[in-house]
Amino acid sequence: MKGIKKYFGPSTLVTAAFIGPGTLTVCTLSGANFGYTLLWVLLFATIATIILQEMTARLGLITQSGLGEAIRSQIEHPTAKTLAVLLVFTAIILGNAAYEAGNISGAVLGISGIFDSSFPWALLIGLAAFGILFIGKVKIIERILIGLVILMSAVFLFTAFLVKPNVSGIVNGLFVPSLTESNHLAILGLIGTTIVPYNLFLHASSVSQKWKSPNDLNDLRKENGVAIGLGGLISMAIVVTSAATIFGKGVTGINEMALQLEPLLGSWAKYFLALGLFAAGISSAITAPLAAAYTARGIFGWSGNLNSLKFRSVWIFILGIGTLFSMLGYKPIEVIQVAQIANGILLPIIVFFLIYLCNKKSLLGTYINKPWQNALAMLVIAVSLLVSFRSLNSVFGFI
Repeated sequence: MKGIKKYFGPSTLVTAAFIGPGTLTVCTLSGANFGYTLLWVLLFATIATIILQEMTARLGLITQSGLGEAIRSQIEHPTAKTLAVLLVFTAIILGNAAYEAGNISGAVLGISGIFDSSFPWALLIGLAAFGILFIGKVKIIERILIGLVILMSAVFLFTAFLVKPNVSGIVNGLFVPSLTESNHLAILGLIGTTIVPYNLFLHASSVSQKWKSPNDLNDLRKENGVAIGLGGLISMAIVVTSAATIFGKGVTGINEMALQLEPLLGSWAKYFLALGLFAAGISSAITAPLAAAYTARGIFGWSGNLNSLKFRSVWIFILGIGTLFSMLGYKPIEVIQVAQIANGILLPIIVFFLIYLCNKKSLLGTYINKPWQNALAMLVIAVSLLVSFRSLNSVFGFI
């Protein structure tokens, strides 16, 4: 049991955080609209996530503090420190607010698939999340919801084999990159739903709860690779089931999304997917505001406990913005898509600071980045910037 437990820890929390309604929706749309051709994006994003989460986890292990604290303490010039803190805080607030809107919209998409869709579910879900966060009884509820998400993930993995997908199409999709005028936003959404910026802060802050010594680094890396790799495999399974069952049919709501699970679940597919979406949405709706509050506390150096006014004001703001945008009448699938795209655009800012910190000998000593780690992290920034620019250019026509 001790050998097995080493593979479950902070990285498992990261995986549970990115396998949310955003991943389910964006991966389903990817398979439905582009077949297997964007599997290479998930392969790239999964490898990139393993590398970046190892960097932030290593930083958390060696310093026994969070990424926000490191940014505040290691940038010495007052003006540069102020700009860095404001830039990172703004990126996290904007990203998490967008992500929260997607989380609540995902929960709404799920519950409205079973009950009356005209009911103000967004407001009710927002109030429920507020109550859970305010009272502080997060762990028990989170475990139940994450258990449902794990069950949904297992169903997708099993269904991916059951639908007998096109093996050559999968191989081509994994290893032959496709970048066209029509798939920019889809690529950015897949990157944004896998390499989640706030997970870099969440991981660094949670590492010290399990790992205490630099001697634990090898075990940390194993856990990170296994947990994140499994998350990437689940995301790919969703694309595969979607591509094999609903490619070219169009997706407007949960009824079309559920078709991909009918080979395994039959007429129960819609209800199972609705429950999974609801659980994923609620669990992420609790996690995202908390992550933003932890980030703010770290980069601003706030004192006090989790019940302090400053800490609570951050997660209340994130939750409020997410609930408001979910109530404005936009289609849940559209809100979720925009949230993942926003995260993909903001990602390079956070990765830049992570690379800077992981190359400081005064902070990490002999545990600084290897050249190949820097190269791969810079590749993540380059790809994200390229796709972001091409996506925004296609929308706004800069050039």
